[in-house]
Amino acid sequence: MPVLRAEVDDLAEAADHIRRANRILVMGCSGGGKSTLSQKIATDFGLTYVSIDRDVLWLPGWVQRGRDEQRAIIVSQVQGERWIMDGTNPSTFDVRLPRTDFVIWVRMPRLLCIWGAVSRWIKWMGRTRPEMAPGCIEKVDWEFLRFIWTFEEKFAPRVVAGLAEHGPDVPVLQLKSRREMRQLLDLLSRPA
Repeated sequence: MPVLRAEVDDLAEAADHIRRANRILVMGCSGGGKSTLSQKIATDFGLTYVSIDRDVLWLPGWVQRGRDEQRAIIVSQVQGERWIMDGTNPSTFDVRLPRTDFVIWVRMPRLLCIWGAVSRWIKWMGRTRPEMAPGCIEKVDWEFLRFIWTFEEKFAPRVVAGLAEHGPDVPVLQLKSRREMRQLLDLLSRPA
């Protein structure tokens, strides 16, 4: 697996990158907290929040948009000057990474992601959460849980390869625990 050339290990350094960034990509497994993190950063730094799930991928009733339409929406969205985009999908890295100043990879343990997805389902049961397309009632099924369980084996290599190919010089922070996420948010709330 390729190595991330521009990995940022220090949270204070990552916070400085985020403060200066105009365009941030937040990615990771479902249930890991990427949407919550993205929305907090968007609010604190005046960035437009773009949810791949809500704005690109899904239509009402969990109907997926066609790939050409998804790509056209992403091409349009990345032209914005200041945004934070929440969503992984390595197939569009060629469009998104060249416009990205900083990547946050929310890389939580899979049990934490499953707990996040299940607790989110309980919280939003029978309703649509704000970062999801209208008419997509919150759900959890075996296929979704299997996707989370195998995310690291199936998708992490594609993510690393995509970063290496389309954004080798884009700084990348990997957050691997809730504690690291809280520390980053604490650092961001303090003046530089």
